[in-house]
Amino acid sequence: MIEKKILLADCPDDKGLISKITNICYKHQLNILHNNEFVDFETKHFFMRTELEGIFNETTLLEDLRLALPEGANLRLLGQEKKRIVILVTKEAHCLGDILMKNYYGALDVEIAAVIGNHDTLRSLVEKFDIPFFCISHQNLTRVEHDKLLADKIDEFSPDYIVLAKYMRVLNPEFVERYPNRVINIHHSFLPAFIGAKPYQQAYERGVKIIGATAHFINNELDQGPIIMQNVINVDHTFTAEAMMKAGRDVEKTVLSRALDLALHDRIFVFQNKTIIL
Repeated sequence: MIEKKILLADCPDDKGLISKITNICYKHQLNILHNNEFVDFETKHFFMRTELEGIFNETTLLEDLRLALPEGANLRLLGQEKKRIVILVTKEAHCLGDILMKNYYGALDVEIAAVIGNHDTLRSLVEKFDIPFFCISHQNLTRVEHDKLLADKIDEFSPDYIVLAKYMRVLNPEFVERYPNRVINIHHSFLPAFIGAKPYQQAYERGVKIIGATAHFINNELDQGPIIMQNVINVDHTFTAEAMMKAGRDVEKTVLSRALDLALHDRIFVFQNKTIIL
């Protein structure tokens, strides 16, 4: 049966890598629909994303590629089935609402398996879209206890990604390690500036002329994970911290949905502590 798949390859750079990969695809009678590649000349590392169509013998294809590429090559052959996400929220609705609406009218091709909040505030919004909502309160629980309940509920849905749509809690190291490079957060600041809490207040106190938002994968350093997408808007001395916050909400929701779309289309390579987008 003819299928469409995406081949993601990265490895130490060497001569003729594009030719080697495409020739092996030709040998397997696979049609290349689209191809992007990039070389990081500082680290001498090669990245390539190839959209393929044909009849796949996945085991043989990957074996042939590993034999042809330098030692340490990372290879993934991915189907194009719709991905599943679980969204975590607290009380703010703008990022969640943007994802729900874009999914509703098809701008995001994703299955939202569930939304989980540590407050019940957004239940009515979520249930309008016939998506299950679960409240797992953090009250009277340690962070480790709460995150364990959260992870157990997430695992019931086997999501490809977990999206923090203004989920205003720091997740503990055990949770982060459970989902490496699968948890996408939106931070209401143009990182690395103004990490942590109240970034708009920090920005106001510094008299900044731009504010922004950053979507990134989380790791165990606060707001230091690999950056996926960023954007900014102009502000001036007339903006209070509250006005900056209101203006920033549009940037936050746009940046988060764009980052999610990149992940859904398998366009992100995580290398060291940064991303390569192809």
